[in-house]
Amino acid sequence: MIKKFTALTLATVMTATLAACGSNGAGGNAATNSPNAEGVSAGSSDKIVIKYWYAFGGKAEEAKKHLVKEFNESQDRIEVVAEHQGNYDDLHAKVQAAFAAGNAPAVSDLEIASTGVFARSGMLEELTAFAERDSAELQLEDFNPGLMGNAYVDEKLYGLPFMRSTPILYKNVTMLKEFGLDPEGPKSWDELEQYARVLKEKGKTGMTVPADIWYYEALVAQSGGNMLSDNGKSAAFNTPEGVAPVEYWKKMVGDGLIKIPVGDEAGATADKDWANQLSAFKFGSTAGVNASLEIAKGSGFEMQTSFMPANKDYGVPTGGCQLVITANLSDEEKEAAWTFLKWMTTKENTIYQHKNVGYLPTRLSALESEDLKAHFQEFPQYKVAVDQLEYARPRPMESAYPEVTKIIREAIEKSILDPNTAPQDAMNEAAEKANKLLSK
Repeated sequence: MIKKFTALTLATVMTATLAACGSNGAGGNAATNSPNAEGVSAGSSDKIVIKYWYAFGGKAEEAKKHLVKEFNESQDRIEVVAEHQGNYDDLHAKVQAAFAAGNAPAVSDLEIASTGVFARSGMLEELTAFAERDSAELQLEDFNPGLMGNAYVDEKLYGLPFMRSTPILYKNVTMLKEFGLDPEGPKSWDELEQYARVLKEKGKTGMTVPADIWYYEALVAQSGGNMLSDNGKSAAFNTPEGVAPVEYWKKMVGDGLIKIPVGDEAGATADKDWANQLSAFKFGSTAGVNASLEIAKGSGFEMQTSFMPANKDYGVPTGGCQLVITANLSDEEKEAAWTFLKWMTTKENTIYQHKNVGYLPTRLSALESEDLKAHFQEFPQYKVAVDQLEYARPRPMESAYPEVTKIIREAIEKSILDPNTAPQDAMNEAAEKANKLLSK
């Protein structure tokens, strides 16, 4: 799921920040923005301790804790203290509050669509000069271009791709074969409807899917549309391309072919229905491949993945997080944080987190490695998201977009649940509310 903080919360926090921006998250003082060419060896001989705040538990947390442990053991100058802070929404709110109080972590996960809000509010260290100085070591061009769209804000680098994802289709292949359905499909919206009708006759649901903004963004892209205007100042989701997904979902729900749960547990409900073999399909992040394979094995069914079904074409947003450095650190702490970012995003470490969680390999050199080639041969479920990047696009990063996504989701749910609410009317109403926020 894609979770975010609100722009209103950020405004409140930034007001408090004006009175508290003299210190940083690791106990140092505000410093200049220029990288220290002497690196972390300059200054005191004491070990530099920096905090790293991260989101989510499960296999993602296991992988992050493993990588931090490996980093700390790889050298004796820097100690990273990793702290779990909940989901993205929780993490972002806590970073904002900590920044205002002058004790923000030096490094944090940051959900990609939130990069613009944090960067333009002065909460992030710009990384352009660091990347240029260490270009030979960093090899910025080795990062997959399809994952770099949200790393830049106003043409300045603010993050390095870390645990990145796209939504994909998860399939209970055993169920499909049992009911005479081709496990290679469905490849289009029409085919998904056809599959769901067969499954309904057998007492199953085609798919349980929350009205999640990430999935809606994918369906809009598949229809040839955009979420916002080119300049980001007005809504574009109330065009025919943006209304088509809502009409499709409303029809599918009305015909009893899919379920769209609502509320905070909507995503968990969708996962449970799929795990309990009540639904044949689910949309989910590529980050869930490893865990879903274990669920399928434990429940005795075969699981495969494929592209999200197409409408006019395939299309998905990217997601997940990048690693960022917070502003107002001392030069020594900046260098320590930058050293940590470089290490966490190496070819070897992106291979590790991909194989152990499912997040996308962020580096092109990782995809060309014999290690991943052999892994994809044995587990093709992991490669689907990599191939789907051909149709990926970055997420909007307008400051008001987190608030806009909540308005959109409410409109979608209202249209689907209320038989008297037409999708076009619901999205027009949402666009009016969104435009007031986007035009500020």
